[in-house]
Amino acid sequence: MAGDLCAVARLGAETGDTVSARERPLLVAPWEMPEPLMPVAVEAASHGDEDALAKSLAKVAAGDPTLRVERNPETHQLVLWCMGEAHAEVVLDRLRDQGVKLQTVDVVTPLRETFAAAAAGHGRHVKQSGGHGQYAICDIEVEPLGRGSGFEFVDRIVGGAIPRPFVESVEKGVRAQMAKGVAEGFPVVDIRVTLVGGKTHSVDSSDAAFQAAGALALREAAASARIQLLEPVSAVTISVPADYVGAVMSDLSSRRGRLTGTTSAGETTEISAEVPDAELLRYAVELRGLTAGTGTFRREYLRHDPVPH
Repeated sequence: MAGDLCAVARLGAETGDTVSARERPLLVAPWEMPEPLMPVAVEAASHGDEDALAKSLAKVAAGDPTLRVERNPETHQLVLWCMGEAHAEVVLDRLRDQGVKLQTVDVVTPLRETFAAAAAGHGRHVKQSGGHGQYAICDIEVEPLGRGSGFEFVDRIVGGAIPRPFVESVEKGVRAQMAKGVAEGFPVVDIRVTLVGGKTHSVDSSDAAFQAAGALALREAAASARIQLLEPVSAVTISVPADYVGAVMSDLSSRRGRLTGTTSAGETTEISAEVPDAELLRYAVELRGLTAGTGTFRREYLRHDPVPH
């Protein structure tokens, strides 16, 4: 009968699935779930607990459509996106009830690095230890590019000072060092690297040697230049009753937010702003407190901007 509850073992269904008779298949429209907007970073208490954490998280996430699990590709943190503090505590308790030993850690904002001005670097990787040695020397020039331009590598070698295969090796070395960072360990973006000179050895030069020289050259260029940190900024749209607009706008200013517009629809006002991600880690909780539980918001990554000094 409609409204009856029952339990079925070993069904293999997940939250949101529809169970119906084979001869009369039905599909109930899925619920529209609110987006989880509060990140909680977790890690296993020990290396041996990592498998148990992964398995238990998969089970918990399958039964909770308001939980989003993400492995951040830049910080490599395991992040649970939750609806708020109470939801986060419920999720953590469920994991611990399954015997998982874990701990919460601070969420790391995925910053990036870039060069604030042009610089030059000299990479010299020369080692001699009996038998074949390692010999690679390269000179590069680094220039900053506009935001979102990515990476450009330019070969300005003349006279075959560095053979083409080793030019590609230099680029590989530069790219590898960019991924590791040159100042605080964050990826380097939006630069042009120009290879302008170098030397080879007929016997001791190799792909590995020139990769090492390319990485060394980029590090030397960074040591003589100012490195600018970039932080992610999101476009935020906040919906609140008109009575709370002033308080929300004032709070956004304290978060280094930049107001981009407001629109009204009846008793609700939508506030649009650009806010650094570092200021939004607990915004889902703090907005509810600021608006007596009536405010909601959504966010979308916009770009990376320079971190203020």
